[in-house]
Amino acid sequence: MANPIKIATFNILNGGGDEQRFRGILQVIRQMAPDVLVLQECLDWEENGARVQAVAEAVGSPGCIARSRARGSGKSYHLGLFTNLPVLDLRIHNDPAFLGHSIAHLKLNWGGDTLNVIGAHFDSKNENLRFVEARYLRSLLDQADFNQGLYALAGDLNALSRHDPYPADLEKLLRESMTSKFHLPPRFEVMEELADFGWVDGLYLKPPARWVTAPRDRGGVQIDYRTDYLLFSPRLAQRVGQVEVVPVGNESDHYPVQAVLF
Repeated sequence: MANPIKIATFNILNGGGDEQRFRGILQVIRQMAPDVLVLQECLDWEENGARVQAVAEAVGSPGCIARSRARGSGKSYHLGLFTNLPVLDLRIHNDPAFLGHSIAHLKLNWGGDTLNVIGAHFDSKNENLRFVEARYLRSLLDQADFNQGLYALAGDLNALSRHDPYPADLEKLLRESMTSKFHLPPRFEVMEELADFGWVDGLYLKPPARWVTAPRDRGGVQIDYRTDYLLFSPRLAQRVGQVEVVPVGNESDHYPVQAVLF
């Protein structure tokens, strides 16, 4: 049996900000101490740049950048990938016809087993575009191999799940806060598409202590969301311990999510 490991995902908001905020992010990462870490919004990070090296030192493992395609603004919100497991293969997908940012597929040697870790950052504006990304992810994976293999999906999917305890007046709150990214009425097709393929929502394998990863206040309207996920293939879901949301302060506008795999 492979040794237990920890996997985590964390949207660090616009590259981690100034040096003070970035130091706070590094402290959060040190405290989590993940064996596999996927970061979103590594804006302006370069391969082997100073921030990549700083995170690698904080987590104690090598890291790399999975380059995202440039947005209309010219900015590229790269993924950061860090792991102390031997890397068997890495494939990066950033086709602008299908993806708002990028999808990275890491194959890792986990005690003789192949652990497939997929890092993702779905589109932040529109459920239709996110649904295209979810279907594109489906096209990248072999269904039989997924069903029998060990797969984890880690990322900011910018999508809502019906599993979460949103208030009955969510649509009213969205209107009052002028939040359009989830549509009116709010839509849930992306997470349903992922579940249809077989992805298991790790947070609800056991009763969660907390579920919110993205608390927001828009114009005085407070709405709590979950847009950051750890999802697992059916076989890997059997080897997942508690999945936890880790509250942070001013380090980011997202909370990281972590899980122990055994």
